[in-house]
Amino acid sequence: MTGNAPYRSEFSLRQKAARAIWALAWGLFCRLSPRPLHGWRRAWLRLFGARLHGTAAVYPSARIWAPWNLTMGPHTAIDDRVEVYNVDRITLDEGAVVSQYAFLCTASHDITDPGRRLVTAPIRLARASWVCAGAFVNLGATVGEGAVVAARAVVTKNVEPWTVVGGNPARFLKARVMAGNPSTDSPDVTG
Repeated sequence: MTGNAPYRSEFSLRQKAARAIWALAWGLFCRLSPRPLHGWRRAWLRLFGARLHGTAAVYPSARIWAPWNLTMGPHTAIDDRVEVYNVDRITLDEGAVVSQYAFLCTASHDITDPGRRLVTAPIRLARASWVCAGAFVNLGATVGEGAVVAARAVVTKNVEPWTVVGGNPARFLKARVMAGNPSTDSPDVTG
């Protein structure tokens, strides 16, 4: 049996300092801010490098690991108690929503490396997609346009557009068909 090499952080002192200053700023100025003050929180996130549309909403108890790796398009939302572990880039396209207690995770460790080297990959939530309460989205995954990740689902690979997935690991449950105008809002998707 081979022993593990001691873990060594791959983050520079500058990166660690930026993260500490960001955590302090969010804790002091945003965490206790009233829920409707999305503009206030957008301003703080932008100050630290986030790229946010003027209609993006981030709720006060959300945890953003690195705002400089966050992009949010029009009418997007990160709800209360969402964990945004964005060591790599996370992008929410127009209308994408992340519900409470969800976890977006862009980093892990190489389990074949005795030193557990950090590995990262971006996450993208495409237009009109929805990550429901308590769901987990793993590094490198894209949640396709109009797709829904059901509550408590674990996404380990890409989710096809206009589908609903659930379970651990997430599997196809059904096509997502929008009421009122299914021919233009969502294509026919069969699994």
